[in-house]
Amino acid sequence: MNVQSNWWETFFTGVAVDMWLQALPEEHTRREAARLETLLAVAPGAEVLDVPCGAGRLALVLAQRGYRLTGVDRSVESLQHARRADGSSDIGWEQRDMRDLPWSGRFDAAFCLGNSFGYLDDEGNHAFLRAVRQTLKKGARFVLETPMVLENVLLHIQPRPWWKAGDVYLLVENQYDAATERLNIEYTFVAKGRVEVRRGSHRAYAYRELVELLESSGFSVDVAEPWTREAHVVSFVATAA
Repeated sequence: MNVQSNWWETFFTGVAVDMWLQALPEEHTRREAARLETLLAVAPGAEVLDVPCGAGRLALVLAQRGYRLTGVDRSVESLQHARRADGSSDIGWEQRDMRDLPWSGRFDAAFCLGNSFGYLDDEGNHAFLRAVRQTLKKGARFVLETPMVLENVLLHIQPRPWWKAGDVYLLVENQYDAATERLNIEYTFVAKGRVEVRRGSHRAYAYRELVELLESSGFSVDVAEPWTREAHVVSFVATAA
């Protein structure tokens, strides 16, 4: 499967954004936000960075709970949805590459959740983690949750799974390339009688590799949820050293 290395620059438009807006129920988001509060270990009023934030699903809920949020994403369409949903305009929405984080020692906590890590090459993923570390105060926590842990990918990967989110159907074709350690994915979206095919690619790091990548980026790592055969995502809690 041929996938452009910069696939993520144009992927998150149109039907892909529409699908993610409908993908998860509000109750799921509320549970996720409550869990984040526990893992981040900060009190309301703290400054928190969500990167990449997409349409602000979690940032909006955390802001309602009294945290001061900054959301960073490259997708113009996703941020348009986020700004419309943010009626109070209390959240700082920034259209940036996830490696372009210009704040130094500003945030009390940060998080990267969902399917958002591993888009880049090794240098780019390392640059992202270093950029996050630079934004954090010493001792601040960073929560990274990703399904792209190699042990997890190889155990749970399905060749052609499909989902329905609202009025959008999604068929996925997965191909793992052992030579590059990347999961290459073809997404077929079906919505309102239209079919769109897009491709993406994620770097899958071995469990220990990802811990070492975080440590070399300036974090000490306390793994909140060790990898298990039953888990479909792995959560890491890292502290800015």
